[in-house]
Amino acid sequence: MPSLSLLIKPASGGCNVRCRYCFYADEQQNRGIYSYGLMSEETVDALIQKSLSFATQNCSFGFQGGEPTLRGLEFFQKAVALQKKYNIHGAQVANAIQTNGLLIDESWARFFHDNHFLVGLSLDGTKDIHDENRLDPEGKGTYSRVLRAAQILTAHQADFNILTVVTGKTAHSITKIYNFFRRSGLLYQQYIPCLDPLEAPRGASPYSLTPAQYGKFLKTLFDLWYRDVTAGNFIYIRYFENLVGMLLGRPPESCGLSGQCTVQHVVEADGSVYPCDFYCLDQWKLGTVQEDGFPALSQKEKALAFISSSKSLADACRDCPYFFLCRGGCRRDKEPLQGGGTQENYFCPSYKAFFAYALPRLREIARVLGASQRGGGLL
Repeated sequence: MPSLSLLIKPASGGCNVRCRYCFYADEQQNRGIYSYGLMSEETVDALIQKSLSFATQNCSFGFQGGEPTLRGLEFFQKAVALQKKYNIHGAQVANAIQTNGLLIDESWARFFHDNHFLVGLSLDGTKDIHDENRLDPEGKGTYSRVLRAAQILTAHQADFNILTVVTGKTAHSITKIYNFFRRSGLLYQQYIPCLDPLEAPRGASPYSLTPAQYGKFLKTLFDLWYRDVTAGNFIYIRYFENLVGMLLGRPPESCGLSGQCTVQHVVEADGSVYPCDFYCLDQWKLGTVQEDGFPALSQKEKALAFISSSKSLADACRDCPYFFLCRGGCRRDKEPLQGGGTQENYFCPSYKAFFAYALPRLREIARVLGASQRGGGLL
């Protein structure tokens, strides 16, 4: 019974924030067409119809950008109606959206709640950290507006989590950031390491994250999380939850821990499809939703080459005692691919230091959780 997952860009890379570290703005500058504008109703109709003609078990629609809310609430209302119209197999449909929060108001929050959207809200921590890189087109900080969006989502009981980009300054300030999130009731958290621009030397940008900084960040964040979890205080951190699940024999839901790339079906506003959000570049265009279908897009030569190249291991990985958890990490952090093979992940020293420090306690949590689940209890 086939399932399908898609990442959709209703407003292409268009955005009402000018984040200094935006990886997608960098990708746009490295392809022939900078922006594909706004997704038409005809394109979203074809996209949803073909998706639900194929998926018979689960179908996941993740809306992102750029800033997807720039397409307007009516577009999303139409998308939900089309999902109901075309769900001929009775598949389990899930919707998610990643937003900077600036346009979130009561109407958006009600829609997200009523239609069971999972919202990812971009917030980099306290005001000084957040406003250093996440500025509006006039150069003003966006912190207060994002915090207001969190309050509106909470008031309407919309499910949301916090997405934080880890820069060098974020890494240095993680204790302050974590405690702020905890005090604010922002208990569902995801942290992603900042990317340097394509073709740029790693670590050369003002916001860059070095392996040493990231390793220290992971250890400090883990200590904070471990303290709370073992005291019975619930905090969800996606990376740590994935690691514990893997120790319990579960497959990771985070693609960077899977050991190889998959085709994520990233759909640009014009209907063009790419294998990964980090590779929406001309050389990786797989086709279009108007002309191609599922699963044909993921079986094209480019798609298979993308997957195959991600399986190559650096020599250092083969005998690493932590490979069973790390699995080489994200392909983007292993660029450039060399001679058909792969160089060591840029953050390999970070992961080695972290696992050496935290693995015994991760195993401890997994043992306790496994025992409690067998007994019908909770951690």
